[in-house]
Amino acid sequence: MTEQATMHIGEVAARTDLSLRSLRHWEEVGLLRPSGRTDGGFRLYTEDDVDKILVIRRMKPLGFSIEEMKAVMADIELLDAAEPTPGEREAARERLGAVGEDAAARRERLVSQLAMADEFIGLLEARRG
Repeated sequence: MTEQATMHIGEVAARTDLSLRSLRHWEEVGLLRPSGRTDGGFRLYTEDDVDKILVIRRMKPLGFSIEEMKAVMADIELLDAAEPTPGEREAARERLGAVGEDAAARRERLVSQLAMADEFIGLLEARRG
């Protein structure tokens, strides 16, 4: 891994529009791991960590469970690893493809719910005159 600049949790929270509590919780449940710690024990994150956090942040509104998110993150890390075997790489790609299809289906359900919400708001506005 090439040397990357590091940042503290506050900067990461601001950049990702997440709370410190969320980032700490994700670490506690094993979803996220900071790249390092200072001598004083403060978390240190890299740009790669921020990229991973943004993946998690984008999965959350689609209703993926912590376990599902962990599996996706493990596959992403496997694909980013220096030397996965061709079999490991292909299996990870297939799993991520299946998650992508699942995410697309979840998105379609959200689009449908949003359309119903818009219709409901329109009905209420029409009734108010």
